Amino acid sequence: MSAACCAYSNDTDNLGLSAVSEATSGEVRKAYSRAMQFLLDLEGMLDRSRQRRAMRDLDGHMLRDIGLSASDVEREASKPFWRS
Repeated sequence: MSAACCAYSNDTDNLGLSAVSEATSGEVRKAYSRAMQFLLDLEGMLDRSRQRRAMRDLDGHMLRDIGLSASDVEREASKPFWRS
C-alpha cells in the first residue's frame, strides 16, 4: 500500500467521524426522535391512502350505511396521500 493510501484511511476528518464523535447524546436523541416521528407520520399517510382506496371499492348500499355518497368518496379518494 502506498503512504498516501494509508494516510487517507487513517484521517478521520475525511470520513466525518470527528463531527459524529463531538455530537452530544441530546443531539443524537433529538435526531432519532425526529426520524421516528417522520416514519410514524409517513406510516399514517400511507394508511390513510389505503383506507381511501378501500372506500372506492364500497358499493352504493355500503356507502349509504355509513352515511357517504359516491361524490363524498371520490372527493376523499382523490386527495394526495399526504393531505388529511
